[in-house]
Amino acid sequence: MMLKGKVAWITGAGTGIGLAGAKSLAEAGATVVMSGRRKKVLDEAAATISTAGATITVHPLDVTDAKAVQKAAETIIQQHGQIDILINNAGINTPNRFYKDQTIDGWNQVVRINLDGTFYCIKAVLDHMRKQKEGLIINVASWAGVYNAAIVGPAYNGTKHAVVSITETLNMEECQNNIRACAICPGEVNTPIMDSRPVPPPAADRKAMLQPEDLGKAICWVAQQPPHVCINQMIISPTWNRLYVGSIEKP
Repeated sequence: MMLKGKVAWITGAGTGIGLAGAKSLAEAGATVVMSGRRKKVLDEAAATISTAGATITVHPLDVTDAKAVQKAAETIIQQHGQIDILINNAGINTPNRFYKDQTIDGWNQVVRINLDGTFYCIKAVLDHMRKQKEGLIINVASWAGVYNAAIVGPAYNGTKHAVVSITETLNMEECQNNIRACAICPGEVNTPIMDSRPVPPPAADRKAMLQPEDLGKAICWVAQQPPHVCINQMIISPTWNRLYVGSIEKP
């Protein structure tokens, strides 16, 4: 129960990495606030967290709405007294993702959620974390935030590179306030976002990918580090990495 007494707010918490992170944080003793766009999905997800004595609340939220994000942070602080950990996990890509078929609306949707939403949530908690002289912000970026990936397109590559950059800028500016930030950069993870691929990966390939629980454990491990330790960036990939295009054969 290393996180007992800590309050963790996680976006995109209804499925995949977000839900796995919520479960791991609850198991470590944290009070967990789960946000996402769909209340029904959040409620059903929260009900799957069976950790005895865990405090789980849901707060539906569209991270592209800056005012709603600020209001959500204020409400969480009113309800729980603090926000110690923010996990920016909300993210999206579009099926039409390559230059030949990327629409302006699709581009804007990816930028608004992946980049703007991440910034809005950071902005909403920073003053509070400065006042309490402690805070951890974990931004779920991507392998594509470190290495350009051909299969994800320019909007996803660009926004995830930007998330890695703003994470390190946080450490540059806020380390004096004992605020630390980590960009977690996973390779392919078997989550529902795979279904939005132009050609969804086959079941056998998805089985060999990272699983949401792997990232949930990684999030929790970063959160459990003592306040003087900052994990600036964590790159995680499946052993059989499909993003090494042409360099390996499938077993």
